[in-house]
Order: sequence, then C-alpha cells, then structure tokens
Amino acid sequence: MNKKLIRLWATKTKDDEWWSSFVTSPLAIAVNYFVVDIKWLTPNLITFFSFIIALISALFILAGGTMNFIVAAILIHLSHILDCMDGQMARYRKSTSQSGAFYDKLTDQIQVTIWFGSVGYAAYAQSHDVVPVFLAFAGVAFYSLRGYVKYVTIYTEMSRDNNYLEKLSLAEADAQKTATAGLEFDLLANLKWFAGEQRKIILFNEGVFIFMLSLALILDQLTPMLWIFAISQIYYGLARGWQRGRQIGRSQKVKIEK
Repeated sequence: MNKKLIRLWATKTKDDEWWSSFVTSPLAIAVNYFVVDIKWLTPNLITFFSFIIALISALFILAGGTMNFIVAAILIHLSHILDCMDGQMARYRKSTSQSGAFYDKLTDQIQVTIWFGSVGYAAYAQSHDVVPVFLAFAGVAFYSLRGYVKYVTIYTEMSRDNNYLEKLSLAEADAQKTATAGLEFDLLANLKWFAGEQRKIILFNEGVFIFMLSLALILDQLTPMLWIFAISQIYYGLARGWQRGRQIGRSQKVKIEK
C-alpha cells in the first residue's frame, strides 16, 4: 500500500469529532496527499485560508436566498476540510507548534460565533422574529462556557497539583495511541469503527455543527436548527460545569483525607 497515504492516515486525530471523523478529516487527507509536500504551503497558511473562507461563507448567509445558502454550506465544509488539513500537515511534517495550535483553536471559536450569529440574523430577516437571534446568542454563549469550564478546571486543579497538566497530557496521549480502524485494518473492523463513531453525534461539538449548519442552510430550516443548537449547548454547558465542580470537590476531599 502507498506509504505516503499510510503516513498521512496516521496523522488523523484518533478522537476526531463526529462529522470530522468519517467525512471532513478523510477528505482532508485526500487533499493533503497532493499538497503536503509543497513547501510554501504551511499549516498556518492553511489555517488562515480556512478562516477567510469561513468569513466568506458567513457573508453568503447574511445575503440570504436559497442559492446563497447552498454556496455557504459548501464553503463551510471547505473551511472545515482545511481546518483538518493544517493539523494533519503539521504532524506529517513533524512541525507542530504551540502557536499554530493556539491560532487553530482561536479561529475555530470565532468561526462558530460568526456562523451561528449569521444564521440567527438570516432567520430573523426571514421571519422578523427575534427568537432566532436569542437562540443563536444563547447557543454561542453556552458553547463558550464549555471551554471556559475546562480551563477554569485546569487552573483550579493546578493550584492543588502542579503536575496536573502533565498528567492530563499523558492521559490524552495514551488515548491517542489506541487505533481501531484505518488502512491497516480489515473491512469489518472499519465498519465497526464507523458504527461506533455515530454515537458522537449526541455530543453536539464543532463537527456536529458543520453538519447541522450545512443541512439547515440547504433545507432552509434555520430556526429549528437554532433550537437544537441552543438547547444542546445549554445542557452541555451546565452539565460540564456541574461535572467539573464535582471532580474538583472529590480531588479536594482526597487531599484533605491525606
């Protein structure tokens, strides 16, 4: 089998999000196969292209209309393919950097805000009802809360254990080493992996957003999608906060007992 393709497949993140896992990430590998050796094309440049295309897609959403919505859905997917490509390219070239990872995550957060804000406005323009705007705002706010809870937890735990972040990184690295599918596995193993990946749809993270946004734009069903987005993010934002609080409480109790 082609060694270059095997190397590229190995750069695929093992815990990819739902739609990323079996759609946009494999497509990114296919594109990277042809461009990964182009020296002037850097992972950071691809991150930039991804962000610019995301901004352009938002303009098409704001413009409104069936054709503009379809174009926006295509551009959203293209942006996400590029978003998968940058990390794959960096890992393939062994040139990963903290600054690259930072800008990748930063632009991801901005894109989610812009996309759903644009959809909220487009739905308002269609219905002259402020509810879609409120739903978009609530969804983005509680999606941001999910990330905020994570980093507050890290800060709090590190005040108790200076090695907490190192332990967390080691645990995540161990999880990445476990592969259950890929080019070196047979068809049955890959089918089992594919079926198992479908459970991730209930997590309502960025990979699910790409699918939700695109489908809602193509079907022109913006407000129903915003209801799903808002409810899911309110639930996960509050649930993650409660879970992390219990985690910190247990850690504190163990420390006191010692």
